Amino acid sequence: MTKIKFCGLSRTCDIENANELKPDYIGFVFAPKSRRYVTYEKAAELKSRLSSEIQAVGVFVNEDPQNIAKLLQDDIIDIAQLHGDEDEDYIAQLRLLTDKKIIKAFRIKTVKDIKIAEQSTADYILLDSGAGTGEVFDWGFVKSIRRPYFLAGGLDARNAASAVKALYPFAVDVSSGIETDGVKDKTKMAAFIAAVRKEAGL
Repeated sequence: MTKIKFCGLSRTCDIENANELKPDYIGFVFAPKSRRYVTYEKAAELKSRLSSEIQAVGVFVNEDPQNIAKLLQDDIIDIAQLHGDEDEDYIAQLRLLTDKKIIKAFRIKTVKDIKIAEQSTADYILLDSGAGTGEVFDWGFVKSIRRPYFLAGGLDARNAASAVKALYPFAVDVSSGIETDGVKDKTKMAAFIAAVRKEAGL
């Protein structure tokens, strides 16, 4: 069954809505340049309100591994998602600091990008069109992939079911597709959950 990740949550009401709708994962963005950026302190407050049934993912761009490990050790996040230029040496360094799961994001523009992503030593890979651009990439590139992955990039309630039906990804990751005027919208969050779970037969 395809899992669901709501990314970029930053308000108490976002957490309350997630607790009600029960995605498998939520994401806190720790990249300062993002409009969805949250501080470590804010993330800790939000995580304290999050249902124990939902895992919190921390999204980082070229962050110091020590800072990521500290957030994992303090249970502010459960999984680290690397969304910058982190290479295999970086992942190996992070592995020395934590045994928690790692997701590595890749921008998919060609079949070669898929091959590179498949070779990652991260626990999971995330396939996106860019750095949170909210655009869909060519899903045809993904058909041959042989490992679990998070599908991101331009997903919303209108195309999520098609993605699940065509690709059977391990998880679908949505952020801008569940927003109105730049903030999370409960109606869109609910519609996205319903679309994915209907296709999964739930």
